[in-house]
Amino acid sequence: MILAKIETFALRIPFKKGIQSDTSAWGDRNSPAADSLLVKVTTDQGLEGWGEAFGFRAVASAKLAVDDLIAPICIGQDATRIAPLMLEVQKKLHVFGRGGALSFGISAVDIALWDIAAKAANAPLCQLIGGGVRDLVCHASLVRFSDPALVRANVRRAIDLGFRSLKLYEIALPASRAAREEAGPDVELMLDVNCAWTLLEARARAQELKEISLKWLKEPLWPPENFDGLAELSRTSGIPIAAGENVYTLMDFERLLVARAVDFVQPSPAKMGGVSELRKVFPLAATHNIPAMLHSFYDGPGLLAAIHATAALGTADSMTEWRWFDLQAPIYGDALRPKGGRISVPQGSRIGIDPDPDVIRVYRWK
Repeated sequence: MILAKIETFALRIPFKKGIQSDTSAWGDRNSPAADSLLVKVTTDQGLEGWGEAFGFRAVASAKLAVDDLIAPICIGQDATRIAPLMLEVQKKLHVFGRGGALSFGISAVDIALWDIAAKAANAPLCQLIGGGVRDLVCHASLVRFSDPALVRANVRRAIDLGFRSLKLYEIALPASRAAREEAGPDVELMLDVNCAWTLLEARARAQELKEISLKWLKEPLWPPENFDGLAELSRTSGIPIAAGENVYTLMDFERLLVARAVDFVQPSPAKMGGVSELRKVFPLAATHNIPAMLHSFYDGPGLLAAIHATAALGTADSMTEWRWFDLQAPIYGDALRPKGGRISVPQGSRIGIDPDPDVIRVYRWK
């Protein structure tokens, strides 16, 4: 099969008006929508594969990377030689950096190629990379609400829908405390502060957060590559540490793990190179006895890639991150939703489900 066409679709899907996350997402009242970048790869035999790049404010840059840098290398190449092709792309483009928007674009194309591979094999993706379980535990990944009353209300909504593990994005202690008070002692809480603190600040915050009984504290330090600082915080805080979303290469994952910087490693399929690179992290983590708990703050093919990789390569500790948003139109509509805090692994002959064409048509950037 020869790669004939690569297309990019930048989407901007607003939050439902009047819903709490409409004004609370990211803690930024000027971001009333979720942006994402989908990539469709088509072969000369008519098979289509879908991928997703990390979005938000990077959509325009990732689109440019795919359209102007990655696609010209890939067009005309053999679609079945995924690993050699992706290595060629990385080598030819490394001068532009090994992370950021370029890596996001490579991730999207790689995921789309694996979607094609699964369709060609008439098997779900998880079978191609190792088999695996048929459903997975989800943790509900909320937005930053800041207001303790809003935190309480949304924690209760998630629990009432069956989630027993919730991830918060709160910075201030009162908001996290409100979540624990509402959830009670039997619900797992995680906290992601998006690289907010210095090591000195994080030490003090960790002491405050002990009362919350966190399953993990994610990315507490700036800069995120301060692996030695993460290791020290992990040793001294008494709170398990998670990181990896902002790690892009296998060598850097090795450095992260050798430093004993994390208790949970969190590679991101739509950031670090797609399925081809993602599947290498699982055995690497296993050699250090560290669970891989994927970052999948997406609701398109990036999420499906995480589901399939976790189903095939994860451990009993692994969970899927479910982006718990109030969007006007999810990319897959109602075709992909957790029930009782668990999500079924799509079993069709592909990565899962093709995006809803009506959603692409209505919410594509004009």
